[in-house]
Amino acid sequence: MPTVIELPVVPTPLPASWNPPAPSGKSISPLVERRLLPAGQAYLAHVRRAVHNLSFEEHDKHAEEERRRLEALNGNGAGAEDDLGVGDEEETEDLLSLDPKEWKKQDHYAVLGLSHLRYKATEEQIKIAHRKKVLKHHPDKKAGVAGDSNDDAFFKCIQKAYEVLTNPERRRQFDSVDPYYDIFEADVPTAAQVQKAKDPVKFFFEAFGPVFEREARFSRKQPVPMLGSYDDPKEVVEGFYDFWYNFDSWRSFEYLDKEVNEGSDNRDDKRYTEKKNKAERARRKKEDTARLRGIVDTALSVDPRIKRIRQEEKEAREAKKKSKGGQVNGQTAKQKAEEEKRKAEEEAKRKEEEEKAARAEAKKAKAAAANAAKKARRQQRAAAEGGSPAADGA
Repeated sequence: MPTVIELPVVPTPLPASWNPPAPSGKSISPLVERRLLPAGQAYLAHVRRAVHNLSFEEHDKHAEEERRRLEALNGNGAGAEDDLGVGDEEETEDLLSLDPKEWKKQDHYAVLGLSHLRYKATEEQIKIAHRKKVLKHHPDKKAGVAGDSNDDAFFKCIQKAYEVLTNPERRRQFDSVDPYYDIFEADVPTAAQVQKAKDPVKFFFEAFGPVFEREARFSRKQPVPMLGSYDDPKEVVEGFYDFWYNFDSWRSFEYLDKEVNEGSDNRDDKRYTEKKNKAERARRKKEDTARLRGIVDTALSVDPRIKRIRQEEKEAREAKKKSKGGQVNGQTAKQKAEEEKRKAEEEAKRKEEEEKAARAEAKKAKAAAANAAKKARRQQRAAAEGGSPAADGA
């Protein structure tokens, strides 16, 4: 604990030449009582010391520890993660010898050290990378260096890359034709590769998954459904292919437009160049749409989920058919007895009707026979009576 030392303070006497000031004669404003609220860093520090019973030294120690803790926390946060490796990529001789006049051919992400992030780089990361590059390659730092005749060429490339990548429209145009992805667009798995793979299911998802992930960056609609997994239900698979067959892409090809010749003020030349650029953009857009449609067609033709879904539907139909047949053949004994009873009653009724009809026919036949016999007897009597007079005359 600190010790308190009391020191006697004796004010110096007034000089002999001192005279009290003359009154000004002005009125003094009345006294006003005001309420003051304690505030500020000093007051908060006083409260912390009073509440925690800390001395000034202990309070300063705790404040320093808290400051270090916050710095360490911020250093491991999102800001430090964005700065990790940003702008620190190795610069090759080819990169450093770029011609700023050929800025359209340069890889802007590589110039700023963002090759590992590319279209995923945030605005903050671009600013950090640009600041690092400027501090490293500013012409003032290279002024007077022997053997360096092109001390500001790469700095101009840095400025142009920053100008393009910080403009949303121009960055989107560059991302549409990013040369880094040319090799990936040409290396798309084929149906034969999937079919000949040792494990076609695993190969399909490992090969086509990254392809759709890269293409998804061009979609106007977000979020974009990814390839998924083998166990996805029918609705998910159908939704995936429906989305990609109706893919709405923002990809454009203005970045590859040919520039009008410098110094040319001929309107006909400008209109001709614009017309050629427009036709070329339309051609590239059509080819890109066909390329993406081909990828989706290939994926659909070898998607193991389609085969699985069709097999499940076939088994469901067969099971339903069997269930229906089993229901017909698996009637209860009561139903069978009722059916047999109904059939026996119908058979008995039919026999009864047949017998009734047979009796009626027999009765008719008997009556007819009786009538015929009666008629024959009458004819016999008539014949006998007609023959008697002849016999008497003889």
